[in-house]
Amino acid sequence: MQQVTQMQATKRPNVLQQVREAGILAVLLLGALIFSFTVPSFFTVDNVISGIGLSAAINTVVAIGLTYVIITGGIDLSVGSVAALAAVIGADLMQRGTPALLAVLIALAVGALAGLINGLLVTRVKLAPFIVTLGTMTFYRGLALSYTNGQPILSMPDGFKQALGGTVAGLPMPLVIAVLLVILGSLLLRYTKTGQYILAIGGNAEAVRLSGINVSRYTTLTYVISGVMAAVAALVLVAQLGAAEPILGNGWELNAIAAAVVGGASLSGGKGNIVGALLGALLLSMLQNVLTLLNVQAFYQMLATGLIIIGAMVIDRYTRGE
Repeated sequence: MQQVTQMQATKRPNVLQQVREAGILAVLLLGALIFSFTVPSFFTVDNVISGIGLSAAINTVVAIGLTYVIITGGIDLSVGSVAALAAVIGADLMQRGTPALLAVLIALAVGALAGLINGLLVTRVKLAPFIVTLGTMTFYRGLALSYTNGQPILSMPDGFKQALGGTVAGLPMPLVIAVLLVILGSLLLRYTKTGQYILAIGGNAEAVRLSGINVSRYTTLTYVISGVMAAVAALVLVAQLGAAEPILGNGWELNAIAAAVVGGASLSGGKGNIVGALLGALLLSMLQNVLTLLNVQAFYQMLATGLIIIGAMVIDRYTRGE
């Protein structure tokens, strides 16, 4: 009975999460209103789309995967390195004449395989997620650098650049892709058994295991999702830039973790929301954009981001009643 109650609890609307999302949205709107009057170049179409939207789009895609991992009580520090590895392999294949669609699928498979390795090391070898992904972060980055000899891969096909980095109905494809993935990610998490199992694992993995559910399988799946999302974000960025570099994705893990945590994901596990990750990414992107427009130096931007993360974790601690 306890196990059934635990599983059913994950289906109930989380009022605190909804209030938190509303609060983030209110801060976004209030900030946009204030900045539109105080920063002359802030509220322009070009800045909103290119300066805020495109930056948030990449971070949102990575944060979707990380949110799934964080919900189970894990962490994935390797997403930036996975992105780089998938990007250089996909770009190299395209440069060698491989059809763009096949190269993209192979790059996504690389992301999935990297995530699978992370997940198996966590669930089968029983290593701590932090240690595993800290190690694979370095390993995957080393693979990307050795694969390219540290050199960028240039001259991506025009069709690929248009498909993932162009526009559709006047909107940049990265934004469209991010929104579609947010919708899909939310539907998977809220309305499928897989999503409910993942949420339940973060709440009480032992209860889920006693209910006859394969905890290792679903936990590993979250790392695979994280790897695929990292690869998607990498391919989108390569399409925008027209080139792939082995240093691509450096620092992505911190930005994505920040977006997920600000959006309501708890590092203790059991709680997280894809829409919240989107709002968190938008808030961080808006803050960084404004500070850039005000010519604030980069290290002060890092200070501001760090304070936001700490503030989000403090709020999470007290809303959990701990």
